[in-house]
Amino acid sequence: MRYPDILKISSALLLFSSGALLTAAVETKEILFLAGKKSHGYGTHEHKAGSMLLARCLNESGLNINAKVVVDGKWPQRKKDEARPDSVVMYCDGFKRHLAKEHQSEIQAWVDHGVGVACLHFGVEVEPEHLGAQFLDWIGGYFEIGWSVNPHWTADFKDFPEHPITQGVQPFTILDEWYYHMRFQPEMKGVTPILSALPPVQSLTDRSEDINRGSNPTVLAAVQAGEQQHVAWAYERPDGGRGFGFTGGHFHKNWQQDDFRKLVLNALVWTAKCEVPEGGVFSRTPTDIEMEANQDYPKPQTKK
Repeated sequence: MRYPDILKISSALLLFSSGALLTAAVETKEILFLAGKKSHGYGTHEHKAGSMLLARCLNESGLNINAKVVVDGKWPQRKKDEARPDSVVMYCDGFKRHLAKEHQSEIQAWVDHGVGVACLHFGVEVEPEHLGAQFLDWIGGYFEIGWSVNPHWTADFKDFPEHPITQGVQPFTILDEWYYHMRFQPEMKGVTPILSALPPVQSLTDRSEDINRGSNPTVLAAVQAGEQQHVAWAYERPDGGRGFGFTGGHFHKNWQQDDFRKLVLNALVWTAKCEVPEGGVFSRTPTDIEMEANQDYPKPQTKK
């Protein structure tokens, strides 16, 4: 074979290899939001508006991500030959109304193929007898009535673990309905606490009559002893899949706080096995007008 021919073949192989690497590098990841039905009222549990806002941020991030939203608690109608999403996000009411109750088998099939799972706010609460074991497997923990609590309190997040989810996130303080004292994997195996803070004892004593979600002797003793409570966590499944639990998100306005939003965007990217930028996922601060978009309930009229 002549030397020029060898050069041509070598060049062709190099171009092919480079093209293959480029294709692999720009592979698009799909993040699918399952937004629950209408819930509380204006400005709270805005599953649709919150999901659409986060999806827009991801789609504008410059990352190779295609974020989609299915609203009103519906299950996505996907074609038989359509690829599975890389991560599914459930932002919905929980407990008896959790949308996963009717779709356990579908979600489990995705999980069995490595699909990431993220649950936001009320979406982390399930009935232990129905979804407790699954949630331990999917995201590493869940809210359990009689064990976990859901007060409104201002959490001060000062320190973060070294993890892709915390990249670019600065300390912040914010009022939310931060659930805590979750039911986690035994010995926290595979679980990395992402947001932790010490709640005020008053967050329990003010609702001590509510033995379901207000307080219980175990959580009261833990807080009185000064034990930090984990309100967001990452989970690495034994099969390599990833999960994320985030108990904030009660107030829709909190998505306007840059570090609050960045941490969740980072987490969703991480669950999809996409590389989180060193400075975190960039997103512009939503305007007040954008925050009003897609909410389930109209803004109450201010009385003159």
